[in-house]
Amino acid sequence: MADKLIIFDTTLRDGEQSPGASMTREEKLRIARQLERLKVDVIEAGFAASSNGDFEAVKAIAQVVRDSVVCSLARANDRDISRAAEALKGAARARIHTFIATSALHMEKKLRMTPEQVFEQAKLAVRFARNLCDDVEFSPEDGYRSDIDFLCRVLETAIREGATTINIPDTVGYAVPELYGGFIATLRERVPNSDKAVWSVHCHNDLGLAVANSLAGVKIGGARQIECTINGLGERAGNCALEEVVMAVRTRRDYFGLELGVDASQIVPASRMVSQTTGFVVQPNKAVVGANAFAHASGIHQDGVLKARDTYEIMRAEDVGWSANRIVLGKLSGRNAFKQRLQELGIAMESEADINAAFMRFKDLADRKSDIFDEDILALVSDESVSSQHEYYRLLSLSQRSETGERPHARVSFAMGTQEFSVDSDGNGPVDACLKAIESKVGSGAELLLYSVNAITSGSTESQGEVTVRLQLGGRIVNGVGADPDIVVASAKAYVAALNKLHHGPERVAAQG
Repeated sequence: MADKLIIFDTTLRDGEQSPGASMTREEKLRIARQLERLKVDVIEAGFAASSNGDFEAVKAIAQVVRDSVVCSLARANDRDISRAAEALKGAARARIHTFIATSALHMEKKLRMTPEQVFEQAKLAVRFARNLCDDVEFSPEDGYRSDIDFLCRVLETAIREGATTINIPDTVGYAVPELYGGFIATLRERVPNSDKAVWSVHCHNDLGLAVANSLAGVKIGGARQIECTINGLGERAGNCALEEVVMAVRTRRDYFGLELGVDASQIVPASRMVSQTTGFVVQPNKAVVGANAFAHASGIHQDGVLKARDTYEIMRAEDVGWSANRIVLGKLSGRNAFKQRLQELGIAMESEADINAAFMRFKDLADRKSDIFDEDILALVSDESVSSQHEYYRLLSLSQRSETGERPHARVSFAMGTQEFSVDSDGNGPVDACLKAIESKVGSGAELLLYSVNAITSGSTESQGEVTVRLQLGGRIVNGVGADPDIVVASAKAYVAALNKLHHGPERVAAQG
């Protein structure tokens, strides 16, 4: 039997640290269900001690997910670890992931602790965590840049105190494959009790090497867990991309000789869900999940593929979830068909009333757009989750006028708390006029960092437009996403969604990089 490679997904924790990628509890639950359908081994659901919102999200995921291990991050202190353990109560299988920095730079400049203090804190943290949970992972933050003698001492003690997984992060993406793989191998050779734990790799993509480094850690170093995110989501240049490592190991099984439990056919649905939820668009030439990943423009390539697919394709598009035979709903589709599709997409409604309300929104969209695809349903549900009655800002109606030679004008009606306003504004274009009208009343003072439009489905001018707006205010960065067949309406929805995040967003404790 080949060894099993454990896939540890940290989209909901490390991925969420991307500027503006914060998610609501409901959005996290939806993604967690999809990750379970993807059959990842471990879902790092969040950092329970960072905020009440994160605590509630971890708790909710722990109560819903049955097939994957549910994990919470915790700094190496009793409060964080206790908070993680409390959030994970009710999980079928739980893991506490505790960490502390071990590089000289981090210990001196960030922690302001001596190596001995760090050693003692790591030991006590793992001991405390193991008393609360049988499955404990320990990470020396910035491990790759740590003194190897000190690191071996810390890791030996962590395993002795009960750590069942040892993860070596390349926190700042400094490593190169051969050296990183050799580093993991050396640690496993030098730590006397290394065989008592699963070794894991966690690589960032600052030099574009996160996937290569992770695979080197497995092949050269002997690690048997890879920490990764959907679409490579993560702070700075991102994390190791789950879809790339999974398909590399599957496609080159002759080289890696490893088994995976992942259902690869759920990769593309997971990618779409994360992209639509966070507003981080997948680049067309992204490996595995990009729109062009299986497209062939060259005449020679097209001819070869038509004769024999394996002339130019090393993977089958349908194996990762690309399909030309997707179920398409329309205005004649009934409530049962819609409800069934919600279940298949992992979207759980709390009550029949919620399903009925969603179905009415679906029928409204179907009156404006003939074919409704999975992406449209996801956008519809996501759009509703950020425009509920509980939000401080709510878009009520919008009208705009744009004519060649005339300055565009918009009138926007929206609610701010319990009050309703109608505001007019001119602009350089209809979108500019609309957003200026909202801002003229709200007066947020936020800086617009990004405005992006993406067609939710391709091949038709009927497609819904998905707009992402990124705002920055006082050092905080938030994304707002809105979808509608009318791009101007989608833009207003996205701007209002971003304003709500600025208004409600909880302050969170910074986690591991």
